Amino acid sequence: MSPLASLRKSRKFLILVLDTVISLALFFVGKYAMNAIEDVKFLILALQPVAVAIIYSIAVEDAAEKARAPA
Repeated sequence: MSPLASLRKSRKFLILVLDTVISLALFFVGKYAMNAIEDVKFLILALQPVAVAIIYSIAVEDAAEKARAPA
C-alpha cells in the first residue's frame, strides 16, 4: 500500500483535516462577519482540544493494538 493511500485511510489524519477545515471556516467567518468574532474565537478554542484528544486516543489505541499483535 502506498504511503498516500494509507494516509487517506488514517483516522488520525482525517480528523486532523476535518479540524483544520472547521478552524479555517470559523476563522474566515469571524474575519468577514465582525459581529461574530468572539463567538468564532470561542468555538475554535473549544473544538481544538477535542480534536487533539481524539487523535491522541486513536494513537494510543493503535499503539496498544500493535503491541498486542504477534510479530
